[in-house]
Amino acid sequence: MKRIPAEWEKQRYVLMSFPHEETDWAEDGLTEALTPFIRIAQAIAYSQPVYIICQDKEAISSHFCSRNNISFIEIPTDDTWIRDYGYISLKVGDETRLLDFTFDGWGGKFEASLDNSVNSVLHKKGYMGITPLEKIDFVLEGGSIESDGEGTVLSTSQCLCNPNRNGGLSKAEVEIKLETYLGTKRVLWLDDGYLAGDDTDSHIDTLARFVNPETITYVKCDNKEDEHYEALKQMEMQLEAFRTLEGKPYTLIPLPMADAIYNQAGERLPATYANFLICNDALLYPAYSDKKDKIAHKIFESLFPEKEIIPINCLKLIEQGGSLHCSTMQVAY
Repeated sequence: MKRIPAEWEKQRYVLMSFPHEETDWAEDGLTEALTPFIRIAQAIAYSQPVYIICQDKEAISSHFCSRNNISFIEIPTDDTWIRDYGYISLKVGDETRLLDFTFDGWGGKFEASLDNSVNSVLHKKGYMGITPLEKIDFVLEGGSIESDGEGTVLSTSQCLCNPNRNGGLSKAEVEIKLETYLGTKRVLWLDDGYLAGDDTDSHIDTLARFVNPETITYVKCDNKEDEHYEALKQMEMQLEAFRTLEGKPYTLIPLPMADAIYNQAGERLPATYANFLICNDALLYPAYSDKKDKIAHKIFESLFPEKEIIPINCLKLIEQGGSLHCSTMQVAY
C-alpha cells in the first residue's frame, strides 16, 4: 500500500532554499530578506536536521550562530518556495520513496527551470542516500495538497483543476492521477476560499490544514467588511459538510484572520496562520506583529500540547507572496 505520510509523522529532515542576489529578494536588501529564513532554520535545527539549498554556502553559513544539524548545499535556484518544488514523500509499505513532480512556476507565472531541477541535482549529490527518486511528468506543488496520512487528501479545485496546470483537468481526472502517483483513496475538494496577494491559485496550505485524521484547522474571517468574508464563509460551509472515512463530521478548529497588511504599492499581502509547519518536536507558526498572533499561539498550544510552539515573524516573507510553510519541505523517514 502506498500513501503520502501526514506532516506530523516522523521526519528525517527539512529542506529549505535561501534567497540570493539573483532572486527578487535582493531588491529589498538581501540581509534583511535572509532573517526569517535563518530563524526558521535555527528553530527546526534544535531538534532535527535541516538541508539548506543556497548559492554560496560560506556566505550563508556565516550568518548562523550555530550550524548544528544544518547542512549547506550549493544548487542554483530561481526562488525560495521549496514547499512547491521539493520532494513529495511517499510511503510504500515501510519504505520511503521521493517523488519529483513538475514545477512550472505556479502555472507559468514565474521562471522555474532551476527550481524544477533541484530535486534531481540534490539526489545526484547523494544527500538522499539510497532513497529512490521517481520523476513524474505531472504538475503538482507540495503546498497544493494536505494529507491525513490515511489516504485522504484535502485540496482546492481552483489550483489543481486550473487550466494553467496540466491543461485544466477535471476533478475526476485529477483524482485518478493522485490515486496513481500517491495512492490517494479520496480527495476532499474546497471550491471556495482565497487570499489576496496569493500567486498560487489558492494553495490549501494557506487556507485549511489537517492536524490529525479527524481534525482540520482553517482560516475564518469574522469581519463582514473584509473582502474575504463571503469566500471563506462558503469554504467553512464546505468543511462542515465533509466527513471522515468513518462517516463522522470533522472537528473544525478556526484560526483567526490576520488583520490586513499591505505593501508599499498598496497591495494586500497573503498573511495567514494556516501556513504553519509541524516538526518532530515543535510547531512553527507565522507571526505578523498582529494582536491575533497570541490567539493563534494559544490555539496551537491546545492542538499540540506535546510540542514546543515557536512563532516566527513572517512579515518579510509575505512581501514575496509566501509564508513559513511555503519556505520548507519535510522529508519523511
